[in-house]
Amino acid sequence: MPVDSPPPSSCSSFSPSSYAQALALIDAWEVPHAGVVVVGTDGPVARRGETDLVLPVASLAKPLTAATVLVEVAAGRLDLDEPAGPTADQGATLRHLLAHAAGLGFEQDERTMAPGHRRIYSNWGYEVAAALASQRAGMPFADLMRERLTGPLGMTSTTLAGSPAHAVTSTVEDLARFVAELVAPRTLAAQAHALLTTPAFPELDGVLPGFGRQRPNGWTLGLEVRGTKDPHWSGERLTPDAVGHFGRTGSLLWAEPTAGIGLASLSGVDFGDWARTAWPALNSAVIAAAHAPDHVSPSSTGPS
Repeated sequence: MPVDSPPPSSCSSFSPSSYAQALALIDAWEVPHAGVVVVGTDGPVARRGETDLVLPVASLAKPLTAATVLVEVAAGRLDLDEPAGPTADQGATLRHLLAHAAGLGFEQDERTMAPGHRRIYSNWGYEVAAALASQRAGMPFADLMRERLTGPLGMTSTTLAGSPAHAVTSTVEDLARFVAELVAPRTLAAQAHALLTTPAFPELDGVLPGFGRQRPNGWTLGLEVRGTKDPHWSGERLTPDAVGHFGRTGSLLWAEPTAGIGLASLSGVDFGDWARTAWPALNSAVIAAAHAPDHVSPSSTGPS
């Protein structure tokens, strides 16, 4: 369960050396390309490993897709409450699609159910949402993502080539730019940021891939809500309002906007038992470092 310790007011006040020991944990990961960047309210504060290497990010494509769609919503080109998707005749909207609440199965044409009753993690739902945004904008969704999101954020090494649910390649540095917007938005529209970090249909139960059924299984429009889920890939130190996502290719990102800290990491190897132990350890160590200045205060050193 998350601890109750108060969050730091701004993790950007800590120097990279504050995080050196925490980030050194990735050196023991048995993966080919470990890399991690920690961000604070003013951007990156520490990094380690291969952070400029382009790798597949798998389902980290979803928050990027959601952010792109939400930029269109904020601009008035889409409406979250407009009917959308195969279950639209039962009340599904664009909001349901982005919240994994539209009743769609994992992949296209898999079994459906009435929207708003269960959280069903769905590639299909994100593909439908992206197709709607693409049609409305009159351009391929890959171009829309580049024009509305990755271009403005300076994510020059990030490319979508296939399904908007999982076919993105990127670098840790680029993903850190996105996480920085979740921590302290400078480019994202305020409405888009709020929707990415605020729970949607918070009462819904569902299965968290790799970690079983969660009651409730909280999500925003694009990101998972930490809540009080147990077990969980984020570990025990993130606050309940933290948001994040992980991908099958051993990729993860998370942000605590109220605490002013976030993290992005890639590994180059599929999610598995290694990640179930390595990720919580890393995340907890980073949070602990954020609470511990890298210097000893004069009052604690005793008389001179």
